[in-house]
Amino acid sequence: MTEESFTLSELNRRVKNAIRDHLPDTYWMRAETSDVRRNQNGHCYLEFIEKDAATQHIVARARGVIWSNIFQMLSAYFETETGQSFTSGLSVLVRVSVEFHELYGYSLTVVDIDPSFTLGEIARNRQQVLKQLEEEGVLTLNRELELSELTCRIAVISSPTAAGYGDFCDQLLQNPYGFAFYTKLFPAIMQGERSESSMIAALEKVFQYSHLFDAVAIIRGGGAASDLNCFDSYAMAVNVAQFPLPVVSGIGHERDVTVLDHVAHTRAKTPTAVAEFFITHMEKTASELADLEERLLSQSRSVLQEEASQVRLLTKEVVHLSTLLLQKERALVQKISDSMTYVLGQRIQDQVHFVETTRQYIRMVSPANVLKRGYTLTTKQGKIVTSLQKLSPGDTLETHFRDGVATSVVSGVSSTPLSETN
Repeated sequence: MTEESFTLSELNRRVKNAIRDHLPDTYWMRAETSDVRRNQNGHCYLEFIEKDAATQHIVARARGVIWSNIFQMLSAYFETETGQSFTSGLSVLVRVSVEFHELYGYSLTVVDIDPSFTLGEIARNRQQVLKQLEEEGVLTLNRELELSELTCRIAVISSPTAAGYGDFCDQLLQNPYGFAFYTKLFPAIMQGERSESSMIAALEKVFQYSHLFDAVAIIRGGGAASDLNCFDSYAMAVNVAQFPLPVVSGIGHERDVTVLDHVAHTRAKTPTAVAEFFITHMEKTASELADLEERLLSQSRSVLQEEASQVRLLTKEVVHLSTLLLQKERALVQKISDSMTYVLGQRIQDQVHFVETTRQYIRMVSPANVLKRGYTLTTKQGKIVTSLQKLSPGDTLETHFRDGVATSVVSGVSSTPLSETN
């Protein structure tokens, strides 16, 4: 007996009937969304997947559909509750009916969704990443960096076409204090599947020139909350946490605090707020410098006044001491002067006495005085004859007396002294 056989359509019909007859109408199912797309009729087609928790390999897969009337309602509800659009890469809890079509096969039709599950999954993922960073000891590394006093050279990671980047630059340029900021854009994709690798690559480029910058700004101007997934990734967070420059985040969402916001040095809500943070920091530095300048001037004035007072006091002491010294010197000079005057007077008197004595002696021994005492003076040709040897017979001599002169001729010369003749 030949076993009964079926055509493919017959077998698929039996499967369809079995599913319809033996399974409940709907199930709550946990899965991850993938390849979410909406066609021109408003229907949403997607794929549900399940990954192994350890290896992240896909262990189950099923096609899904949300018909336009349901999708319009569910997507609005989901975005209102979670703050992000219904897109790929979300962990969701959906109520589905199991469908099997003879031509299109197995699929799941979504009829309801629980947004709180997705929020919980996002929060759990963030907590897991934060816990891992804390266990590795890198969670607070960037927050512990000290922001330099003059933070004016800023490396910016952003999309060059993002409105937030323009707002950031305009805010810095038009700051009311006239501070000069120098920014350099390192372009990156800020949303989508390539955003994580693009931003990490931009950080690596900044690292090569880190000595030229004071801080890094990662900014993103708004967008769907679902686009924040890249800012919750471990790879992005660990790069920011260990970056050698302070990182300031401003990714445009007030309600959501991402892992990046936790590990960054400072979190600002928007790109404009990031610019305000840098301006405020510079204003604080300028204020501190102004206070320091005022204190320096005040202390300098005090020092100068104290030194001037000391100079005046020293001047008075110098004048007083100089006066005393001058008085002593004047007394000494007067004493020396008096002494020299006395000594000179004595010497002059001695010299006068010597001159007078000499004069008296000269007067006493002068020829005229000798003649007055009865002596005579013999001259030969106007020269006094002091020796007989200078006379010769026939010489004419003049003998001077007190009362006149007698002329004689030498007739002979005798060498017998006058004492011997007596």
